Amino acid sequence: MLQPFDKLRGCKLAASDGEIGEVSEFYFDDRQWTVRYLVVTTGSWLKGRHVLIAPGALGEFDAQSGTLAVNLTQEQVRNSPPLDSDKPVSRQHESELHRHYGWDPHWVVPGAAGLGAYAPAVFAQQQALADPPPPERAEPEGDPHLRSSSELVNRYGFHAQDGEIGVVDDFVVDDKAWQVRYLVARTGPWLFGKQVLLAPEWIERISFEQWQVFVNLPRSAIKDAPVFDSEAPISRTYEQRLHDHYGRKTYWDAVEARGK
Repeated sequence: MLQPFDKLRGCKLAASDGEIGEVSEFYFDDRQWTVRYLVVTTGSWLKGRHVLIAPGALGEFDAQSGTLAVNLTQEQVRNSPPLDSDKPVSRQHESELHRHYGWDPHWVVPGAAGLGAYAPAVFAQQQALADPPPPERAEPEGDPHLRSSSELVNRYGFHAQDGEIGVVDDFVVDDKAWQVRYLVARTGPWLFGKQVLLAPEWIERISFEQWQVFVNLPRSAIKDAPVFDSEAPISRTYEQRLHDHYGRKTYWDAVEARGK
């Protein structure tokens, strides 16, 4: 089901033996637009630490109770590698995290998102191949394609083919596939401040230096696009109208074509 991330933010994570905290943000791959980790702020039982949870450990989201199930125990979370929220997520931290939980490393297993267990011997062998020897000079830590959702929201602007249109206001996430399906644009006064959805496939590029998301669409098309209501369910009918308006192929057609 498609969810504005604003509805997932603050939801409680229920482990098999109790609550572990609340969702605060997420990390995504800016090439594949997959959610790599949810960032969870733990409760008082763990002194308000920040921990990363991969989608493969997540269960069903209960919108009524605002609870997201997670297939972990409090003890597993307690003993997980601590996250320094002021620094990029390093590959070393990811390696320690995946070893701790027995998750498939996404940088070794294409498409993996923390799904299943990985044999330790195989993991060590693959890890040795995946991680080059440390360079003689210090390099910046962290995967350059691993981005925080909070980095973009209310900070990055949208730029159409012929001018600015607004700012990144939120993300729409598929809570089954854990894929970013849309970015929510809060448009400027020329559009009366309405919200519209823009799919990652329509993004030409992102300038992280200029804090700009460049969209391969004219302002006029965005001006006349179907309005996005964050309080209403996102139906397939609405999505079809959106894609028809822009004259773009749907992502579900592409998924079905790959499955044939």
